[in-house]
Amino acid sequence: MINNHSQKVRALVLLSGGLDSILAVKLLLEQGIEVTAINFRTNFCGPSKARPAAAMLGVPLREVSIREDFLPILKKPKHGYGAGLNPCIDCHALMLQKAGEIMRAEGFDFLATGEVLGERPMSQHKTALNIVEKDADVFGYLLRPLSAKLLEPTIAEQKGLVDRSKLFDISGRSRKVQIALAEKYNIKDYPTPAGGCALTQKSFSDRLRELMKNKPDFNAHDIDLVRFGRHFWIGDTQIVLGRNQAENEFLKNQMKKNEIFIIPINFSGPEALLRGQNISEENITRAKGLIVEFASKTKALKKEELIFDIMKGDL
Repeated sequence: MINNHSQKVRALVLLSGGLDSILAVKLLLEQGIEVTAINFRTNFCGPSKARPAAAMLGVPLREVSIREDFLPILKKPKHGYGAGLNPCIDCHALMLQKAGEIMRAEGFDFLATGEVLGERPMSQHKTALNIVEKDADVFGYLLRPLSAKLLEPTIAEQKGLVDRSKLFDISGRSRKVQIALAEKYNIKDYPTPAGGCALTQKSFSDRLRELMKNKPDFNAHDIDLVRFGRHFWIGDTQIVLGRNQAENEFLKNQMKKNEIFIIPINFSGPEALLRGQNISEENITRAKGLIVEFASKTKALKKEELIFDIMKGDL
């Protein structure tokens, strides 16, 4: 059925900025549907790619933070983790739940994503797609234009708001069809597919597991710090060493009340942020030792000649 409704059909589309989500928007725009893009920010993903994509497509972009909502899911996902610490099914369900709330509150006709059946092993097989819709309470309202012909017709298709015949039946990890569509629509500027969010990366997920073990009540700020520096734990005291000047500056700016920051004065080396409830002199001494250990050189200074500036957070 072709959309012949006098009232403008409105879709809220999750836009990551990757090629699949760009094409999903493009296919709906081709049918005269009014698209608003939405991007959800966590500690692991954000709108940096979505912004230029929305500008290229000529659609408004709404940015919504779900950092705090995501924390309980990260700590204990209902549907488990993937290869790393990536709770993909629960994460997608959370995003779609939030999008569904906006859809209902603001009168959008349906939701859409760039998901492709079988493209991601954990979260894009048929069972997972159905779980996500049900958990997010958007069953029947979620259109996946790139794989729509392989899935049950949505309410929007059944009502004739979307022409199903102009949608696709793409499946699997090959991107040949998407690349051909990009050429057809003269879409040239899109990111190369990545291996997923930071939670799929072994080095990052290992550090995050260490945080979970040593500080089970971790918050969003704790997660932000996991991305930077070298991390060491002594009991409940966390020592983070900057790996370059930019990281040193970042860590210094993150210092909170009762935390300690150590800067080497008369030699070149990393700077250290110490975090914990009661930071002992012993742990301060250990942090100094780590600074010396990772310093490029100490100018042949003796241990007693090394000078450090010790700052304490008071905010």
